[in-house]
Amino acid sequence: MAETRSGIEAFIAGMPKAELHVHHVGSASPRVVAELAARHASGTKVPTDPAALAEYFTFTDFAHFIEVYLSVVDLIRDAEDVRALTYGVAEDMARQNIRYAELTITPYSSVKRGIPDVAFMEAIEDARLRAEKELGVVLRWCFDIPGEAGLESAEVTARLATELAPEGLVSFGLGGPEIGVPRPQFKPYFDRARAVGLHSVPHAGETTGPETVWDALRVLGAERIGHGTQAVHDPALIDHLGEHRIALEVCPTSNIATRAVDRMEDHPIRQMVDAGLLVTVNSDDPPMFGTDLNTEYAVAARLLDLDETGVATLAKNAVEASFLDPAGKRRLTGEIDTYLAAWPR
Repeated sequence: MAETRSGIEAFIAGMPKAELHVHHVGSASPRVVAELAARHASGTKVPTDPAALAEYFTFTDFAHFIEVYLSVVDLIRDAEDVRALTYGVAEDMARQNIRYAELTITPYSSVKRGIPDVAFMEAIEDARLRAEKELGVVLRWCFDIPGEAGLESAEVTARLATELAPEGLVSFGLGGPEIGVPRPQFKPYFDRARAVGLHSVPHAGETTGPETVWDALRVLGAERIGHGTQAVHDPALIDHLGEHRIALEVCPTSNIATRAVDRMEDHPIRQMVDAGLLVTVNSDDPPMFGTDLNTEYAVAARLLDLDETGVATLAKNAVEASFLDPAGKRRLTGEIDTYLAAWPR
């Protein structure tokens, strides 16, 4: 390798970046989660001590992860909670030199818990505009269906995305468990979202096989695939993803934390890259998994044996696969190239 590991980490830390697969509530820092737990202490199991959250965020399997995730979601109870959480996420991104992020938001969870839908939209937009002005972080939204909540949640999410869409909304997704939650049932809701110009970005192939990715592509019109970890087991699928330049939103540490992959050494990111797929690196639910985007790039650099040029290529993949406007893509790609050229060799 051309760099020591510490050199690669320093390069990554300063590199301008985009992130495409990162969840709103799942990005709440331990400080914010602990403050919310203290504010809404009644009936919650979430620790009020930030130091205790690392143990609380240790997952036995994907189902346990969903259970813990929803306990944190339950702490978001009014518009001010939403506003503070969203701006706090942007602050953490700014510290990592993340210039652009598509933040996956699950509005159904908050609306169901009593936050008025208009107030929710105003809160995330207030935080978005403030983050861009004060921090230089450009945020866009993906509204996703929480699959475990069924078709009621799909209907609410589609209504909010098509009738009350905030200015920053660019895409429509599907998260939560895959086992027992078949993708085709959500087709009408994705059709409605796509009809108003939203991009389709469902999770697929994280804890189930390649058939779930095929369903996301053929039935939901997926333009990117969230995770896609199991795609490497189907050569025809690999060919399709490569031919159509459909990006994979890869989240290595997340896959280990939720037991979707047993060991980091077994992660299929190397197979994806060797097959010529458009691979992007992401953090998913960073504080819950004890990571951040800089750490995920360092993990990818180790697994793929990358030098600075290879890491910069990964960063440019995220820009290419993003829903930034063409001028924004050229600007951010140029920032990455300029940073790489100036890096001491």
